[in-house]
Amino acid sequence: MLKKENRLKSKRAFSATYKNNNVVKTDLIVLYAGKIKTDKNCPTRVGFVVSKKVHKRAVIRNRIKRLIRENIRLILKNKTNCILDNYQSLIFVANDGVVGKNFEEISKTILILLEKLANKKI
Repeated sequence: MLKKENRLKSKRAFSATYKNNNVVKTDLIVLYAGKIKTDKNCPTRVGFVVSKKVHKRAVIRNRIKRLIRENIRLILKNKTNCILDNYQSLIFVANDGVVGKNFEEISKTILILLEKLANKKI
């Protein structure tokens, strides 16, 4: 489970991140990035979205969110990708293709998204 300080919870925070229009996509997951941090001491907040369009059963949607959340928790714990520390907020939105994928496939997709975000010109 993510630490409390790393969770993006409020509707206002989600809206602000979506409005920033900094988007990176793959066929499985879409990543919305918020503003670049000015204060490096505040933690990056991460949100996860899996809509009913992906799958109608809540059990499946929650499983997808848990898989993505665990990948992000491990990245934050190991500090393997410093791109997460550059942004105030990140939102991971799952697409239809993510249903039935395992932990490793989702992990590869997330790393690809983070590389694309690092290489993107703002």
